[in-house]
Amino acid sequence: MFGTVVNNTEQVVRRRKMASKLTEEQSSEDELYSVDPGAPLLEENNADELKEVEDRPDVEVVQTSGEESSWMIALQVFGPFIIAGFGTVGAGMVLDIVQHWQVFKTVPEVFILVPALLGLKGNLEMTLASRLSTQANLGNMDSRKEQLKMIGGNLALTQAQAIVVGFLASVAAMVMGWIPEGKFNIHHGFLLCASSMLTASLASLILGSIMIGVVMLSRHCKINPDNVATPVAASLGDLTTLTLLALIGRSLFIAIEGHSWVAPSIIGGFTLLTPLWVVISVKNEYTNDVIYSGWTPVISAMVISSIGGLILDFAVSAYDGIAVFQPVINGVGGNLVAVQASRISTSLHKGGKPGELSDGVLKGCPNPCFAFFGSTVHARAARVLMLLVIPGHLIFMYTIAYMNAGHTAITLNFAVIYLTAAVLQVAILLYVANWIVHYIWKKGDDPDNSAIPYLTALGDLLGTGFLAIVFQILCMMGNKDKMTV
Repeated sequence: MFGTVVNNTEQVVRRRKMASKLTEEQSSEDELYSVDPGAPLLEENNADELKEVEDRPDVEVVQTSGEESSWMIALQVFGPFIIAGFGTVGAGMVLDIVQHWQVFKTVPEVFILVPALLGLKGNLEMTLASRLSTQANLGNMDSRKEQLKMIGGNLALTQAQAIVVGFLASVAAMVMGWIPEGKFNIHHGFLLCASSMLTASLASLILGSIMIGVVMLSRHCKINPDNVATPVAASLGDLTTLTLLALIGRSLFIAIEGHSWVAPSIIGGFTLLTPLWVVISVKNEYTNDVIYSGWTPVISAMVISSIGGLILDFAVSAYDGIAVFQPVINGVGGNLVAVQASRISTSLHKGGKPGELSDGVLKGCPNPCFAFFGSTVHARAARVLMLLVIPGHLIFMYTIAYMNAGHTAITLNFAVIYLTAAVLQVAILLYVANWIVHYIWKKGDDPDNSAIPYLTALGDLLGTGFLAIVFQILCMMGNKDKMTV
């Protein structure tokens, strides 16, 4: 009987404890709902994320692109755009000088490399800037550990892509330049391949490091890196890459005489290094997807740019004056469309993940009027970027004239026809950007990794083609000083 009483007592105690626990849980629930009766319960993972953000007072929410006014966009874009433009002017002056070097005359296929290698800033550096800008705007670069992991992986990725694209660009130059004429020179082939790979690798390392610094500084100064990073990449990209290509090409051309082993050694060294960069990229969580999926846009862009290089090769042989303007028109178009593509991509990332069709995702082909004259922030940005084209080109055009660069007199006819071509180029690029970024997003891919290479390559093709047409029209109008001297 005593055992029965004890058992009954233990059961009562257990029931009381259970009742007390249920009461505490109910009061906790009531307290949770008392904050906002209509608010949904937080999921466990969301609650953890909220607590993590609350524990990090240094994290600031970056102003979304939808809140930016036209004046704010213009103020943030104009400075880097002008700086980038002067970088392309410098690249044009370099090309105007080096086109008369012996290596460019003896191995004219180097001209085919120019748009492909200059386009690397769009394929690699601008894409890197776009990826990092998105991560910065999402607050993912505020941790030092994550910064180092992201930086290391992206630098390894750009090195791997640069070496492979440099090799393929040299092969494309040889195919386009030599097969139609039925000739092949093994020493010139090694020169093209080594020059392209070494130039691509060094330029990518220099510019990638600068991009990382620009994005981090923009974040620190509370400036939207989407408006700043890609133009800064372009400001140094063309000048750095073209200078490296010219100097490396001339050095290897001189070395053919007594040190013919130098070029093959460079090719062999980079071939051995490439697997290392690939392994690092594969093991890094921030670049693992890109190392598998990022090749198609980069290689496709290289092929498109090489076609533009073939046009340049023919055009330079007919018009000396075209060389100084080629990097300028291509650079301006690429800079502006990269800003727009980066902004649209960041906006989509803030609304969900690739493949998710939220309200901000364009469902079909954009209406041209809506793309430029709509009330959305992307239409406002497109109008701002279009308004920068003519003033920017006028500044760059008369800078070239003031420096007595090139072989072309800046006449009224030249200015009108050249500016018309430049406006048409940028208008086409901005319209295509509005479509292609949303299209890539709807397919479930990240436009930060794909859109800019296609757009800058298209800009190179359009810019070089339009420029050749400009000089042909001027020649037909009787401006004979546009012809090769």
